[in-house]
Amino acid sequence: MSKGKVYLIGAGPGDPGLITVKAVECIKEADVVVYDYLANKKFLDYAREKAEIIYVGKVGGAHTLPQDKINELIIEKAKKGKIIARLKGGDPFIFGRGGEEAEEIVAEGIDFEVIPGVTAGVAAAAYAGIPLTHRDFTTTVAFITGHEDPTKDESNIYWDKISTGIGTLVFYMGIGNLEPNMKKLIENGRSPDTPVALIRWGTTSAQETVVGTIADIAEKARAANLKAPAITVVGGVVSLRDKLRWFDKRPLFGKRVIVTRSREQASDFSALLEKYGAEPIEFPTIETVAPKDWKEIDRAIKNLPKYDWAIFTSVNGVKYFVERLKKHGKDIRELKGINICAIGPATAKAIEDLGIRVDLVPKEYRAEAIIEGLGKNKIKGRRFLLPRALKAREVLPEEIKRLGGKVDVVSAYRTIKPKEKTDDIRKMFQEKKFDVVTFTSSSTVENFVSMFKKGEAAGLLQDVAVASIGPITRDTASTLGIKTNIMPEKYTIPALTEAIVQYFKK
Repeated sequence: MSKGKVYLIGAGPGDPGLITVKAVECIKEADVVVYDYLANKKFLDYAREKAEIIYVGKVGGAHTLPQDKINELIIEKAKKGKIIARLKGGDPFIFGRGGEEAEEIVAEGIDFEVIPGVTAGVAAAAYAGIPLTHRDFTTTVAFITGHEDPTKDESNIYWDKISTGIGTLVFYMGIGNLEPNMKKLIENGRSPDTPVALIRWGTTSAQETVVGTIADIAEKARAANLKAPAITVVGGVVSLRDKLRWFDKRPLFGKRVIVTRSREQASDFSALLEKYGAEPIEFPTIETVAPKDWKEIDRAIKNLPKYDWAIFTSVNGVKYFVERLKKHGKDIRELKGINICAIGPATAKAIEDLGIRVDLVPKEYRAEAIIEGLGKNKIKGRRFLLPRALKAREVLPEEIKRLGGKVDVVSAYRTIKPKEKTDDIRKMFQEKKFDVVTFTSSSTVENFVSMFKKGEAAGLLQDVAVASIGPITRDTASTLGIKTNIMPEKYTIPALTEAIVQYFKK
């Protein structure tokens, strides 16, 4: 049996972009991923398809598994020769109990590595616009637990030393003991007027910051109903927040946006939304799969030299068509001499990334504009290949035929409704936890509606802004009783994102 190994991985504070390259490599290698409440679930996407995923989180003192059982679990899996990725929020050796787990691992003679992470105290403060050190304020900083082990006979925190001897104090897990901790600072000589910041869910789009002083921060926290998890920063550097805040000033900060695109295409859209400060919630209502029968596309590939034009109306059409070319032992050279049309810039880029020049991208990214771009007088007698989804609008092929062209419509792929559970998303709608829902095709709208009870979807969207990528999608939504509030002039994902930004600027 191969020898097991444990990676104690710091996953960072919440923003998925703050995980380290080495951490990602270790997750990809692991047979088993054991993760905490504060580790971003997006990191599980890096795990191998057959990896075992085990949640051992703790919320508000309630353990899924107590620490000793977590240690036993890790050791048991490692002794079976498994590679374990022990995924922890922040850094495993800063209030992450990684030291305790490492001791148990060493005692059992199991190999391990520690992958440091960006600790929440540093990252949350930075995202709140608070430098922990600053030559005009302080050159000292201390990390302190705000929630000591209640079974200890006496405190390990030297309040008389830290209260006046350290410039910036960063308390972890201190919301429950906020008031007594602040009193201890005052009792040991710290000025009651010292600035304090509480940062909840730091580095995420749900970040919330409350600022006060040692004297009044507990009262302000109660007024704001601020709960764990949160970092407490005490010191003069907190006064720089108004000048240096950046993260929560972004135009979509705090907005929750539902992305209904397929999982494989959602990430680019989600990344754009995150750039503007939004929290994207991926709820795919569409999935692309291969056609049930390849006969149509195989026949087209065999007859490629006969076509004057190949028209691609989606990135998926390009992807599946090229994959089928390869299955036949062919490559992009087979398209030599054929004019290429792409319905929009994303589709054009997918084609150009293959080394193929695109001859036509219509000014407006929909089927009707392709006819104008081709020129109505240049269609007669020409032969067109249209690889597309099984279910699609018939406007383009019908217009080509009407103008005397010959068109072969071939199914390159199918769009189906994924098996997504709606209970959680329905509850979040009912609790008014969403600001925008986005639809990027007619299928995304139709499937969204069909995933709920009859007539339910329109009601759920009543207090939510609906963003449709273009007029076709908007019209489909309208026929289903859904009003579109946001639509870009250009029918692209970047333009849709910008339209959402402008909507909330009004």
